[in-house]
Amino acid sequence: MAEIVIKNVAKSFGGFQALHSIDLTIADQEFMVLLGASGCGKTTLLRIIAGLETPTQGEVWIGGRRVDGLPPRERGIAMVFQNYAVFPHLTVFENIAFGLRMKKLPQAEIDRRVHRTAELMHIEQLLKRYSGQLSGGQRQRVAVARALAMEPDVILMDEPLSNLDALLRLEMRAELKGVLAESKTTTIYVTHDQVEAMSLADRISVMNAGRIVQAASPVEVYRNPAARFVGSFIGSPPMNFIPAVKVADGKWRVAGITLDGPQTPQEKLEFAIRPEDVEVGSGGLAATVRVVEPLGAHALLTCEVEGALFRAVVDSDIPVSPGDALSLVPKSDRVRWFDVESGAAV
Repeated sequence: MAEIVIKNVAKSFGGFQALHSIDLTIADQEFMVLLGASGCGKTTLLRIIAGLETPTQGEVWIGGRRVDGLPPRERGIAMVFQNYAVFPHLTVFENIAFGLRMKKLPQAEIDRRVHRTAELMHIEQLLKRYSGQLSGGQRQRVAVARALAMEPDVILMDEPLSNLDALLRLEMRAELKGVLAESKTTTIYVTHDQVEAMSLADRISVMNAGRIVQAASPVEVYRNPAARFVGSFIGSPPMNFIPAVKVADGKWRVAGITLDGPQTPQEKLEFAIRPEDVEVGSGGLAATVRVVEPLGAHALLTCEVEGALFRAVVDSDIPVSPGDALSLVPKSDRVRWFDVESGAAV
């Protein structure tokens, strides 16, 4: 079992608080993605789990064993870095075998593990090559194979695909998820790329300013953001937000129309809807089209609603031009509401 439990972990660098009292449990064999913008603390948290940083406070447990006082080599982890860290003077075989030789394993066991992981990553034909003879994607496969060969309890990955081109990233994402599921390893994966996070994760922990704002499945994070920040960060384009004013209990005025909403003591909320969750109809939000971006089957409209930008994804067959006036009807079951002061979902 390789359940990871992070209890009340904080980290400060001088006067800067990088992490604020993080509590998180990652189940055995779960694929957890830490997602957030640069500087949100996700790599700091990963490095604390790895033993490369010391927490200011808190505890880290792996497989029922407290490890925050142990050196990295005693934590049962392997790490894959953004820059590959493949040794140029060694062949692919020796790169994958490097950690195994450090553990002084028998040659037969080294051969078995190297060939097994090379086959998993589809690089068995490259074992005699040096890293200078490999493409970026092949080097990344070597780095992942080296980590898997250690048969660790936990694999930690710090933006491992960010140096690859878009097509290779797509290919590696699909392979990575299958390989890690087969290896039955608990994985923590750091990225700022929300597409990567949505496609790979069993659960996503969205981070902002050193805190975990929401930890849930990709669908839950997308459909039911726990805070305004999550709705504004997840999605391309992100959620639309419009001020809402209470007209009666459970009735809210939004951009000139009245909608059913939450029964709450607040007099003001924010109405939120994703761009794909509105339809062109009648009796909806009055919008003026500013920009039309054809995207194949769909078109992305940038509109103005009550002086604010509002994006809508509509069928590309609908004839729309800049300057047109539209009525955008929100799908009632997809509307979300947020507190103006705290940004929390209502």
